[in-house]
Amino acid sequence: MPLIDSFNRTIDYLRVSVTDRCNFRCIYCMPEEGAAIAPKKDLLTYEEIVRVVRVAADCGVTKVRITGGEPLVRKDIVELISQIGSIDGIRDLSMTTNGFLLDQVAEKLAQGGLHRINISLDTLRPERFAPIARRGELASVLAGIDAARAAGLTPIKLNVVAMRGVNDDEVLDFCRLTLNEDVDVRFIELMPISWSTGDDSMRDFYALSGKSDSSRVSTLTLYPNRTEASFNRLMDTGGVMATDRMLDASAMRKLFISASEMRQGIEREFGPMQAAEVVTNGPAKSFRIDGAIGTVGFISQISSDICANCNRLRLTADGHLRPCLMADGEVDLRGPLRSGATDRDIADLFDLTVLHKPFEHRLEDGHAPRSRHMSQLGG
Repeated sequence: MPLIDSFNRTIDYLRVSVTDRCNFRCIYCMPEEGAAIAPKKDLLTYEEIVRVVRVAADCGVTKVRITGGEPLVRKDIVELISQIGSIDGIRDLSMTTNGFLLDQVAEKLAQGGLHRINISLDTLRPERFAPIARRGELASVLAGIDAARAAGLTPIKLNVVAMRGVNDDEVLDFCRLTLNEDVDVRFIELMPISWSTGDDSMRDFYALSGKSDSSRVSTLTLYPNRTEASFNRLMDTGGVMATDRMLDASAMRKLFISASEMRQGIEREFGPMQAAEVVTNGPAKSFRIDGAIGTVGFISQISSDICANCNRLRLTADGHLRPCLMADGEVDLRGPLRSGATDRDIADLFDLTVLHKPFEHRLEDGHAPRSRHMSQLGG
């Protein structure tokens, strides 16, 4: 049976985080010293992940994306790709990576059944790479991109988190890549993970970013014979990261740059762009510069409403199923998996999670996820 949420959306996409570890410390994602990580015993085994994906496929999921943390730091990741790639019903298998280790495994990933790859890359300038990522170097990521292209992991998508005064002066440089290369550059608005819950300045921020108010659905339908306690509302951890450890709430708001502002700047340089179709483009709205081979896309989860067509769930590395990236609620799968649950039991938990899926995030009301960093959510 297909997974249908309370708003008649078909949920057919599962993002699977295989680790909460990362070899980078990007300033908008993690403190310099790293975020708290789950004990290894709490991470789902590959056998457990494959079982969950198989159940998901039986429930109508056709698209799986492997994420982290950084998925390539987990040992034997190619073996997991091979197992998931052999599951009946999974028609699209992709991965998001920072690309640092990609050149070592790109060909093996493709041979194992990986179809496509997204690479997070916030700068094209070697001297700027370390201040943003705080680990690694640009040359290794560029080598990974070349290896992915050679292995046929296309279309290659470059995910660029745009930050005012940090890398927004490179927007046009990224766009120039699309002129002669078959690459999809996607500019992502700075996501408010760790922004303060209940911070009234969020409303002022939304007024500045141009997002209008809309009617909200404040209640969620519970799966039959379940109680609210079955859906874990995680507790507010309190406070925000200090700016010397990670961008805090105030800093993130100051660095925000909207998709519309970026598009205006691009079109001043290159002229009007035309709408473009990109395979499995997800939430991005894509365009093509006149005569370009590749495309330019925008993921505007802050300034524009992209929630209405959301079709995804997220499985955390420690085995919790989340209906929404931007809401603190999740359903435990690890416990049932390790205590004798049947596949039907796990499928019921998918139903429960889907019926808790909100219509859209509530960021403009000051509600943002507080229980986990982005590296722990799977992005």
